[in-house]
Amino acid sequence: MAYNVNDFDSLDVINSDRDHVWHHLTQHKPFEKTGSMVIVKGEGVKVWDAKGNEYLDAVSGAVWTVNVGYGRTEIADAVRDQLVTMNYFAQTAGNVPAAQFSKQLIDKMPGMSRVYFSNSGSEANEKAFKIVRQIAHKKYGGKKTKILYRDRDYHGTTIATLSATGQFERRNQYGPFVPDFVEVPHCCEYRAQADAAGKDYGIWAADQIEKVILAEGPETVGAICLEPITAGGGVIEPPAGYWPRVQEICKKYDVLLHIDEVVCGLGRTGKWFGYQHFGIQPDIVTMAKGVASGYAAISCTVTTEAVFDAFKEDDDARMGYFRDISTFGGCTAGPAAALVNMEIIENESLLENAQTQGDYLKAKLQDLKTKHTLIGDVRGKGLLVGLELVMDRQSKTPVDESVIVAIAGHCMANGVIIGRTNRSFKEFNNTICLAPALTYTKENVDQLVTALDDAIADVAKKMAEETRSIA
Repeated sequence: MAYNVNDFDSLDVINSDRDHVWHHLTQHKPFEKTGSMVIVKGEGVKVWDAKGNEYLDAVSGAVWTVNVGYGRTEIADAVRDQLVTMNYFAQTAGNVPAAQFSKQLIDKMPGMSRVYFSNSGSEANEKAFKIVRQIAHKKYGGKKTKILYRDRDYHGTTIATLSATGQFERRNQYGPFVPDFVEVPHCCEYRAQADAAGKDYGIWAADQIEKVILAEGPETVGAICLEPITAGGGVIEPPAGYWPRVQEICKKYDVLLHIDEVVCGLGRTGKWFGYQHFGIQPDIVTMAKGVASGYAAISCTVTTEAVFDAFKEDDDARMGYFRDISTFGGCTAGPAAALVNMEIIENESLLENAQTQGDYLKAKLQDLKTKHTLIGDVRGKGLLVGLELVMDRQSKTPVDESVIVAIAGHCMANGVIIGRTNRSFKEFNNTICLAPALTYTKENVDQLVTALDDAIADVAKKMAEETRSIA
């Protein structure tokens, strides 16, 4: 019998999901009887579950992915047509959509040149790490193998990418980790380190990277991997002066600059890529999520021609090339979907809309900040926005993660799905994370902000009642 997307029994699906599916990031014990939510339909910026409940999605598929919204038949049709014509051949050979998408992508990234395809953000970052390590052996006698990463940044779920992740709870219980990954301090001005008081924080935070390089030995450091704007670690935009200084430090010590655009890429911040706000030129850029808006699996590791040329040197014909392969990097569905996804972003002016609606969203959230003392900080760029919640603004003591969970639950009960820092840190799981589709309208923003307003007010009231009862 052919599969029919509309042919299912809701109760049977819920029960089958409960009994057989192992969900991501989920403690299943609470769902042993009831089962978890099953999403059955998406259209525009809304989704529906198997029980018929409708939700406004404010996190683009829960993990910042569906940039152009749900139900895009033009993408689905392009994927279907491509798969019938030619579905798969390993990337040891070329294919039409990969060649076409690569050209269009590189046209949006001045200074970049080559695209390596794989299937997830974690894998794209793994490829970048392997490139850096192999260059260390080819050019530097195996010495420049160390890769720096930043406190609060996240780069993936594999052991190597977790080795480069500055989030304690995501790493906890998965060690030992891969050697030669070294952490540098975060750049969250709202949480500025004590010894940065009274200083130009952007420059100060970047200078801490130089201190780490000098402490490790410049001859041992091959690259630094950074998010242009920290996403899941609390939506942190580096302060003025930070990025130019980072670029200067990388050039000074011959360190490759690897920008992880897995969340920020393809319009999320109001430009094609987050790094393009800051006037810098990376050596490596990785991306996934919004590249095809979730309509097919695809990720890209993009490099300069100089990085690519390092693997053309005939120092050892058997070992000198990049000896890597990604099985599903050869699937044509990803680049076919990505081509249409990029066309939609251009034709519907979604970069401009992300900026316009993002500015409107931040303004509305600033209004909420004047109303709710739980909100300590509002930050972000484009449609990547965070609200950090605190017990009081003077001490900036973070609220317990249970407060964020309660707010998210209240919003869900009222038909709005929001994101949050999710079991990532010992104490800073206190940021509401918003990353709606780039197609959001003013009306969508108003609905989202109303839900947040009601949720924060309700949770704050319950917190006050609990405090009085204890007293």
